[in-house]
Amino acid sequence: MRLYRHVRALATEHRRGVVAVGNFDGVHLGHRTVIGEAGRIAEAISAPWGVLSFEPHPREVFQPDVEPFRLTPFRDKARTIGALGVDFLAAQKFDIAFSQCSAESFVADFLVAGLGVRHVIAGYDFRFGHKRQGSCETLLALGRRFGFDFTAVSAASDDGGGLYSSSRARELIAAGQVSEAANILGRPFCISGRVRSGDRLGRQLGFPTANVWLGRYARPAFGVYAIRADLGGGKSVAGVANVGVRPTVGGSEPRLEAHLFDFSGDLYGRRIAVELIRHIRAEKKFDGLDALRAQIATDSAEARRILEA
Repeated sequence: MRLYRHVRALATEHRRGVVAVGNFDGVHLGHRTVIGEAGRIAEAISAPWGVLSFEPHPREVFQPDVEPFRLTPFRDKARTIGALGVDFLAAQKFDIAFSQCSAESFVADFLVAGLGVRHVIAGYDFRFGHKRQGSCETLLALGRRFGFDFTAVSAASDDGGGLYSSSRARELIAAGQVSEAANILGRPFCISGRVRSGDRLGRQLGFPTANVWLGRYARPAFGVYAIRADLGGGKSVAGVANVGVRPTVGGSEPRLEAHLFDFSGDLYGRRIAVELIRHIRAEKKFDGLDALRAQIATDSAEARRILEA
């Protein structure tokens, strides 16, 4: 997949494409329906298959002090979209100046002049332009004027009728219901980042950990999780992780501390991706390190049981 950081940088080979447009935070099953429809049409008419998204997320621009909420920071979003097989991803910078564009200017300057779109795909509730004045009806009308086709994709839902949505996934993750959130995302909720040096307390307790700071990720319920960690190079390792502030040792900054089963090696500075498979218990403060060590052993045994099952 080719990545463009501005629509005007698009290569000639990717113009006149079929482009799915949206924020796509989480790239959940509803988003994949939209992106997949673009792929189906692109294949049918032998056109490039593209995605236009926006970075940073508009909420981060208009509400800079908002609590972390991203399901997929940009690196993760790009990787997940790329895995779907699209030809290119255009990540348009979203700032105050861009937000002032009228709906017609967005279509004329970015979709038509920038991407040279042949067909645009969006979710049924897509809004765009200054004060969200543009809608699917706007895209349909402007498509007729500027010479591109438009398809609105209906809401996608699970077998029980629940809509796939980023907000619902965030609610489930915040409640620790990560296995239920995975049913919306189509994969486990994953936190990736570089392993940082900690205070090496885990090593002292006999359970060395890889420490990853949470950054702008949506906060899972603090507690202990059964996990799988992708270490790169096709290597995946099962483990157990605590997400939280480590109250037993007076911690304050939220982090993920992952203990990887049957693994030895130096991960400092390496980027890993940790999938939260199931919540085991809430974070709590223990009366000393011996009690903490005993609980980690219990948590590890439970995580092994969950992951083996």
